Amino acid sequence: MTGTTSPVLLINPNSSCATTDMMLAIARRAAGGRTAVVSATATRGPAMIVTPGELDAAADEVVEIGLRHAAGCAGIIVGAFGDPGAETLQARAPVPVVGLCEASMLAAARGGRRFGVATVTPELADAIAGHARRLGLAGLYTGIRCSVGDPRSLAQDPARLHAALAEQVTACIDADGAEAVIIGGGPLGQAAETLQPLFTTPVLAPIPCAMERLLGLIAARA
Repeated sequence: MTGTTSPVLLINPNSSCATTDMMLAIARRAAGGRTAVVSATATRGPAMIVTPGELDAAADEVVEIGLRHAAGCAGIIVGAFGDPGAETLQARAPVPVVGLCEASMLAAARGGRRFGVATVTPELADAIAGHARRLGLAGLYTGIRCSVGDPRSLAQDPARLHAALAEQVTACIDADGAEAVIIGGGPLGQAAETLQPLFTTPVLAPIPCAMERLLGLIAARA
């Protein structure tokens, strides 16, 4: 193994251990042997964050987990698309911290590309748009397209989830003019990977985006 000697920590702000395992596998593939990746799972929140209140409530535990483990890791990924607690950790942790939304938006906008988000959580639309504004990318952001129906039940049905997200990716491209589309959600990481080969327009999976950004920040500190 090359790269960092301490592992990268992936924090799952959702309380689903199955989701943590799925995201950890994706993160390890994205790391490609450049670093070890370990995980920690929140315990106080829902299995899937779908409302602004849940997103805000998740932030405190993410910060607690991050600060508790920061001394033993090379960097931290906050594994929910709303980036709960990421900004506070960036200010307080002694290691680089990256959120999925931040990393994937920066990757999607590279080269001045217009980009949109396809996801299953319509109640988080304002929070996601807020990230684009804070990153100075509002002028490139084409908006969000969300599936209809309960996000949690949809996430439990891979076939329905895949079809719903494919429809929203198509809308981002055809109706909104997006030149890249982000699949907006840590728990949607596996669906994002299966959708990528179906489109000629780039479809970005947020966990690999976060890993690439984090490893770049770690290398810049070396």
